[in-house]
Amino acid sequence: MTTKHKFTTVEAARKLLESMEVAITGLIEEIKKPVDPDIVGAARKAELSSIKQSVVDCRELLQERQKLEEMIRSLDEDGEISQHSDFKGGFAERKLKS
Repeated sequence: MTTKHKFTTVEAARKLLESMEVAITGLIEEIKKPVDPDIVGAARKAELSSIKQSVVDCRELLQERQKLEEMIRSLDEDGEISQHSDFKGGFAERKLKS
């Protein structure tokens, strides 16, 4: 008889962290690729725009990964997700607290 593995939020969050790491690494490698100097005009602009979008996507993934790490820490310490972990984030939130 096999026992069914119980799904846990912490376990799923850790798997998501690993997946996000792969995605972030992939985006960074894409950003590192040099722009072909032979490309000019609209094609060059599209290439640079694509790189910029990759930077934005990577930054957003990093921010979400940080929030996920905080959530995991909270779950490990308290067994529940902290209500305050979302308030630590940006500049405006930190200014509000001080």
